[in-house]
Amino acid sequence: MEKSKELGKKVYVVPKEIDDRVATLKLKSLGVAMDVLTPEQEAYINNWNHNT
Repeated sequence: MEKSKELGKKVYVVPKEIDDRVATLKLKSLGVAMDVLTPEQEAYINNWNHNT
């Protein structure tokens, strides 16, 4: 948070890895855990629009 004062109040696009890490930490602080998708579930999600 070295430069937090320099950031405006808006939504910033960040890499998926950072987004996932922030979500995991937030949920953990709330006592909630995320499920881990199976490779089949990930493939379905990533290709859902090809199957419709």
